[in-house]
Amino acid sequence: MNETKLTSIVIPTYNGLQLLVPCIESIRRYTEVPYEIIVVDNGSTDGTQEYCIQAGLTLIALPKNEGFPAACNRGLAVASGEQLLLLNNDVIVTPRWLSNMLRALYSADDVGIVGPITNYASGRQQVDMTWNSLEDFMQIAERHNQSDPAKWQEVKRLVGLCFLFRRKLWDMVGRLDERYSPGHYEDDDYCYRARQKAFRLFISGDTLVYHEGSVSFASNHPNDWKALIERNRRIFIDKWGVDPWIFM
Repeated sequence: MNETKLTSIVIPTYNGLQLLVPCIESIRRYTEVPYEIIVVDNGSTDGTQEYCIQAGLTLIALPKNEGFPAACNRGLAVASGEQLLLLNNDVIVTPRWLSNMLRALYSADDVGIVGPITNYASGRQQVDMTWNSLEDFMQIAERHNQSDPAKWQEVKRLVGLCFLFRRKLWDMVGRLDERYSPGHYEDDDYCYRARQKAFRLFISGDTLVYHEGSVSFASNHPNDWKALIERNRRIFIDKWGVDPWIFM
């Protein structure tokens, strides 16, 4: 496992300071391995840039909202880590989150992308669970996040909420497809391309993180959210000749 190698954590955000602050705080509290944080701000007006400067974070400040995949590409372009991780701003990480995922990533040479389980996601990464408060959730995660390869699961796609991959995959697969901007299905597209290069995808079932869930998209696109999802699904189908729902 590359515990001594740097992981670059890229966090796109847009007017989500109230989510970004606890996200950053959780990373700093619960990450035991070397990392850097790169925040890519999509033209926020809520004090995000001032916070990032004050907090000593690497900040890429875009003049306008270019969407999630474009922001990811900007951050990845300046990342220096051997591992690269795309993280939604509405995720709160938990004890041993990154070290557990790194073990899964380096469990075999052909493992290319790893994602955690969570309370909110599409597909197999969502787990049914009950908790009464965020503090309660963190206690559950503390008990759950014990490294256990028996809980790893190979899958055909991973959700981009917490998306860990090797730099060699980035070198081979390239940038996220910005045709999916402002977002949705760019992660399915990337998983599909990674599998074409013979990389495997793992759910790190021994890693539970908290995800608020679709806050940015729902708030910024309240009326056309479903239309956006369907449009991007059509882009995927036109590009690859296959419905992404088939391999979920």
